[in-house]
Amino acid sequence: MAGQRFTRSEHVRRRADFERAYSSGSKIHARFMTVFVVPNGGPAARLGVAATRKLGPATDRNRAKRLAREVFRRNRPVEGIDVVVVPRREMLDALFTSLEADYRAALESRHTSSPGARRPRRGGAPRRDSRV
Repeated sequence: MAGQRFTRSEHVRRRADFERAYSSGSKIHARFMTVFVVPNGGPAARLGVAATRKLGPATDRNRAKRLAREVFRRNRPVEGIDVVVVPRREMLDALFTSLEADYRAALESRHTSSPGARRPRRGGAPRRDSRV
């Protein structure tokens, strides 16, 4: 059981690492969470969880963080990447198997989508360029 622990070296702790994931990482929208993935240059994968007050009271934020850590621990990526999870409110009411499937699908989708590819806008007029 000791080999399955979520150790200190597997945490994304520094603000700079979170900012790097937000600015230069792949952003994947999943049903229960938003996942940012960026290579970390190290041998192992690391996890960071950003549960903001928008999620709810401290008990809900802590539960979301525990769920995210357990999903990461059970589905640990092999390559050296930083994974930053931003939980959504729906995460608190979801079944754990649904969370795992959602997380795995999010990580797999980053391999299938090309970087820089954008989804077309839904309906309406095309976006106007603000530079005139």
